[in-house]
Amino acid sequence: MENTQVLIKPLLSEKTTLMKEQDEKIAFYVHPRASKHDISKAIEELFNVTVQSVNVVKYRPRVRKKMGRAVGRIPGCKKAYVNLSPGDKIDFFEGV
Repeated sequence: MENTQVLIKPLLSEKTTLMKEQDEKIAFYVHPRASKHDISKAIEELFNVTVQSVNVVKYRPRVRKKMGRAVGRIPGCKKAYVNLSPGDKIDFFEGV
């Protein structure tokens, strides 16, 4: 799997920005079949940083129901929380 296919997009929310500032952790949506080794390799090559550890969380697809009837579908996803080595940093909004 190529590096550009592994990482889908960064996960930007209040919780992840606090994690980024305090713990030097970054969150990404990743390809469902990507392993921890693939994720680590892709981040090191694309952003020129060193990765200490990778934690992965999978969410299964769900069906929304209202009064017993299916009214919608929530797709599943896979998230990766990447712990960077001290001193390394990834800026998504440089110069904004």
